[in-house]
Amino acid sequence: MASLTVRGCALCTVSLLNVAFVFISGADFVRFLSFRAIYHNITGETTLCEDSVPWSVALRDSSVLSSLAVDLGLLALFTTQHSLLAWSPVKEALQTVLGPLNRTAYCFTTALALQVLMRCWQPVTGAPCLWSVRHVPWSIWFPLLCFTLHFLCWAIIFSIFMIFDYPELLGIKQVYYECLGLGDPLSHKSPHAQRLLSHLRHPVCLELGVVLWLLPALTLDRLLLAGTLSTYLALAHSLDKQDLAYLCVQLNSKVQLLAEPHRGSGDTAADNHKEK
Repeated sequence: MASLTVRGCALCTVSLLNVAFVFISGADFVRFLSFRAIYHNITGETTLCEDSVPWSVALRDSSVLSSLAVDLGLLALFTTQHSLLAWSPVKEALQTVLGPLNRTAYCFTTALALQVLMRCWQPVTGAPCLWSVRHVPWSIWFPLLCFTLHFLCWAIIFSIFMIFDYPELLGIKQVYYECLGLGDPLSHKSPHAQRLLSHLRHPVCLELGVVLWLLPALTLDRLLLAGTLSTYLALAHSLDKQDLAYLCVQLNSKVQLLAEPHRGSGDTAADNHKEK
């Protein structure tokens, strides 16, 4: 019993430390994608691009090409990590080795890859912007509009993660179930829920697309970042009619639950069980 307790405490400690690291990395990612780019436009402290340089010259500039090569390598690192560890043979092998910490390891390596990408990213300032809002009054109002929409999109994204069983996504529930001897939490979900999760592990495509593309100025490196991540998100899920039907059923059940607040707690618990 003592060994089990020590093992459980060790698993919980590793899982909670990982959640803290993922949370910090997520906050850094918000700053990297949204606030840094918009802040530059509002303050005008730094030059994001060089419009006086023709594209024919910029695309032959060694500094521009080297920066793009570094950025492309960083994106390849992130997408390779994110896809390789989600590949079934690799996932099964890691599950055998790591057990309940498999999802924790996936989240940790994802956050680590994001940290490497953000800290080593090379802005391309020696090429023209693809677009740039610089004329008054839009040079003031459009960045503020972008800031507002980015804030709303991130709020929606984090709300979706809260609804989408974030303890299971972050690996906390796997450790909790292991300590209680309940097995894999995914096995307790209905076949429809398991099918949906296998097709849609990134339930934030539209909102993240707005964050990636809606900016006062679009630089060449941002085009590479937005284009790569948008393509990756588009290829990362494969929703079909059965998944959409399941989502509609769950949405209707939530609406009915909100419309009937007088229902007993026993009915609510039964509904929550059916959702999973």
